[in-house]
Amino acid sequence: MKNFIRKILKEDRRQIYLDKIIQIMKNDYPIFKNMDLYGFTEQLSEDELNYVLFGIFGEPVTIRGEYIYNQNGDVIYYENSGGYWRKSEYNDNGKEIYLENSIGFWEKKEYDENGNIIYSEDSDGNIEDYR
Repeated sequence: MKNFIRKILKEDRRQIYLDKIIQIMKNDYPIFKNMDLYGFTEQLSEDELNYVLFGIFGEPVTIRGEYIYNQNGDVIYYENSGGYWRKSEYNDNGKEIYLENSIGFWEKKEYDENGNIIYSEDSDGNIEDYR
């Protein structure tokens, strides 16, 4: 019984640790570079890394090299070894509605019910309204 309680307490501490990593990394880009810098990468199993990335992105993800994909196969995050990163968000139809990158550029897009772009604006001040 004692060993069982120890195991539960150890698992609870690990869960708290993983949740703290999510809080720290939630908006701390570049994610992979900073996770390495903080020493998190070497401490996490593959399942734990997936749990942390799920917490950061708010959805199940798949990691393939420098890319993170959502369940629909859309690239939601990219980071290269130099620290350049790009993150994207998609609507339910798989259309990119937001992108942001490490050089400070961002873009928002809206689509009509047929999937046609009807509005876009970006950090350079460009606004296009197709309605």
